Amino acid sequence: MQYFKQFHQHLQNRSYSSLLSLWEEYCCGDEIDEDETIKILEDIRSSEFGESFGRYVDKALPLWESLGDTPKAHIIFKLIIDIQTSNDKALGDVVLSYIKKKFSDTKDFELKLKLVGLRDLKNFQGAVSNFALLCHMKKGNFVFHSGGWGVGEIMDVSFIREQLSLEFDYVAGKKDLSFVNAFNNLIPLPDDHFLSRRFGNPDELETFAKEHPVEALKLLLKDLGPKSASEIKDELCDLVIPVSDWTKWWQATRSKAKKDTSIEIPKNIKDPFVLRAAEVSHEERLQSALDKQPSMDALIQLVYSFLRDFPSTLKNEEFKNSLQQKLTEALSFQENITLAQRLQILFFLEDLSLGHDKKQIKEFISSQENLSDIIKAIEVISFKKRALQEIREFRDDWSQFFFDLFLKIDLNTLRDYILQELVKAKQESKVTEQLHNLLRHPEQYPGALIWYSKKVMQKSSLPMADDSGRKAFFEAFLILLAHLDRSGPENKDLVKKMVQFITNGRYANVRKIFQISSEEEVQEFVLLATKCISLTSHDVKIFHSLAEVVHPSLSNLRKTTEEEPVEEIIWTTEEGLKKVKSRIEEIATVETVENAKEIEAARALGDLRENSEFKFALERRDRLQNELKLLSDQVSKARIIVKDDISLESVGIGSIIECVTDKGDKTAYTLLGPWDANTDQNILSFQSKLAQELKGLKVGDQFKIQSTQYTIKKLESYLS
Repeated sequence: MQYFKQFHQHLQNRSYSSLLSLWEEYCCGDEIDEDETIKILEDIRSSEFGESFGRYVDKALPLWESLGDTPKAHIIFKLIIDIQTSNDKALGDVVLSYIKKKFSDTKDFELKLKLVGLRDLKNFQGAVSNFALLCHMKKGNFVFHSGGWGVGEIMDVSFIREQLSLEFDYVAGKKDLSFVNAFNNLIPLPDDHFLSRRFGNPDELETFAKEHPVEALKLLLKDLGPKSASEIKDELCDLVIPVSDWTKWWQATRSKAKKDTSIEIPKNIKDPFVLRAAEVSHEERLQSALDKQPSMDALIQLVYSFLRDFPSTLKNEEFKNSLQQKLTEALSFQENITLAQRLQILFFLEDLSLGHDKKQIKEFISSQENLSDIIKAIEVISFKKRALQEIREFRDDWSQFFFDLFLKIDLNTLRDYILQELVKAKQESKVTEQLHNLLRHPEQYPGALIWYSKKVMQKSSLPMADDSGRKAFFEAFLILLAHLDRSGPENKDLVKKMVQFITNGRYANVRKIFQISSEEEVQEFVLLATKCISLTSHDVKIFHSLAEVVHPSLSNLRKTTEEEPVEEIIWTTEEGLKKVKSRIEEIATVETVENAKEIEAARALGDLRENSEFKFALERRDRLQNELKLLSDQVSKARIIVKDDISLESVGIGSIIECVTDKGDKTAYTLLGPWDANTDQNILSFQSKLAQELKGLKVGDQFKIQSTQYTIKKLESYLS
């Protein structure tokens, strides 16, 4: 298609002389690309140079003659005659000879020759197209009106009056057109054309589309050309597939089309689906992607997705061997491959050898010391669990790595597997020790605390799943929620999950905890709930009501908390406040605008009641609005720390606490606001449980973190 690009560029640049020069060069060639020639002629015909170019278009006739009698050769000749304006007698003779050969047995042949200008050869522009249209003019046949009337069905034809009657898709009533008008506007449609079937028998097409969705999509793309998802919806939704069925039908069709070798699926939602001229096998598609030499991570994701979606391709021994060779070559690049990437490729090679090649995996697992870091770096999620399983099988010290990952790993499915294996191995005491550490510092691994809090409410066979453990986790859960509420927008999804855990089932988990708790414990839970910004006043009232049901004497607690509101201050540094204000501006000016565009794009994809993209976009809008409101409310309560707020006599906001352990190890903790907290740098949020325990301590006082005893040696000001 190199020539087509050049022609198109000259047309865009309105360079007529360059266009003619290129046409001369093109027509002097020895070979012709049928598809390219069709695109060139169609592009020229629709351009402003179409009429003037018509004097030179017949220079392509020698190339056309070399094609022989093929369907595409017919299209090319028809386009040449559509564009030509010379009406040269020699060219007319060629056209007449072609018509006689192509349509000699048609009815009223001589009359039709006269109607298309081939009797006197004075003006026969478009003669081939017009003659084909005349042959198509029969009652019951379908046409397309290029002027905007849509598909029409021919109801009557009169060669005497040179007129036909039609009923159109977009125009009410029967319309009469002269043959001349028809030549200028009508395009014949065969009975099996998508538009003919949609106009003539939509019920039959609906049945076909539901039984053979991918074939229906192919029919549309073949007859109408490449179409985007929204354009496909315009052609099918309601006209063929009912609106109520659209989303389900389209999602199923798109999923099946991804596995079809003749449809090219777009990567961008606005790009078109394309029907390939020739089928490209799944193996060829993967090989083409691999030939582009993707990065190692991209290669791993590519091969994993391919083997997951098209496992049947492994029956092709030649392809399987080729893929094994490619992956083996990737292993040879020792300097450019990480340990995590190496392990994932070994997994591929084991799968390709049907499990017979496990020796390398065993050697790899047995030789590595930093297996925890390797698992964290693995991109393919299913390979993370597989790596854990291999460690469990090949390492005697497997539990060491499992404990290291137990709270740190992000995915709940992996936490479930680790917990299951540790409990099986009778390691409950060490699991319980880690869970106690988690309770002491819930903000360190918030995902793990939320995960285990849910588990202990569901199963009684787990470590710390007794009444005492459940109460301890519920308390830590509320403390964590209050901490995350004040820690900034990056934890909004976790906060949402936590609020759902509390409110689901009409506060079922709260009811369970209150029923097994003492009056003092319930009172503590209610007070903690009042500190959680994400819990609404209604949520807090429910806490009060449930507390009163279990312990009626707590009715005074509601009055106390309602009558003595405590002014809430969110301490922050100037940098912390600037960070939050920057986030507010980003939401208001960037993300909200992007979300509005997402909503409009998703709206075009289908029935809004069952449109998942639309629902996700609306959910994102709600999250952005809630986050914006939360941050705006918090900023109004913010107070920048100044030197006068910081005491050097006792621990408080802005304190740097220099301390030493019993073993003589020195460390320091800094107490700032939630927006400045950074556990990696030992900067604690002033609202955290540990910070509140430290509050008021003086030089010489002692405190414990986990099982380590600390002594305060010095207090300094963060702003000194």
